[in-house]
Amino acid sequence: METVVETLKAKYSFVTPRPANVPAVNVPAERLREVAQHLRDGLGYDMLLDLCGIDWDQVTPKYGVVYQFYHSAKKVYLMIATLAPEDAAPSVPTLADLYPSADWAEREAYDMVGIKFAGHPNLKRILMWDGYPYFPLRKDFPLAGIQTELPAADVAEATGAKVIAAPMMGGPFYSGSDDHHHMSEAEPRAADQSWTEAKPKPGQQG
Repeated sequence: METVVETLKAKYSFVTPRPANVPAVNVPAERLREVAQHLRDGLGYDMLLDLCGIDWDQVTPKYGVVYQFYHSAKKVYLMIATLAPEDAAPSVPTLADLYPSADWAEREAYDMVGIKFAGHPNLKRILMWDGYPYFPLRKDFPLAGIQTELPAADVAEATGAKVIAAPMMGGPFYSGSDDHHHMSEAEPRAADQSWTEAKPKPGQQG
């Protein structure tokens, strides 16, 4: 399993191993494209299965991206983690031209975590609307969400539509104690689960 890690360490002095349940390495953002191209053209890793943006919260650099590569002939995986150097404006290079599957995945990481991918051909929000001022998967974004007026002013003017923001059912939310043995036990859950859309919160109408 560790063959590819040793191969990359021998070729690149900046590569360091990373603890994981698959072969994994850390790569500086400025060398990411170089390593990714070698993975594809030199080592046969022909698929980028997934990538995700991460907010490490209390450390600096605080934002990073984790990539999952796959060698379809050998049926082996490789994880690469990289950090965005600037917390105020996190950015890493795009891999969309090397691995087409990175295109929309990078857009999602930008939309949810606010990490920009330099050189991306169309880095626009993919889930939230243009002009939305927050990044919902950052650690400072409240679990209960932030109520935002909808629709956009230009849509309201053209259609006359009015929207009343729905209450955050069951909020506030919390992640429980730190002594859980399984991630599923630490999922955020509502502090008050006595009301739903069908059964209004006490003291509220409809």
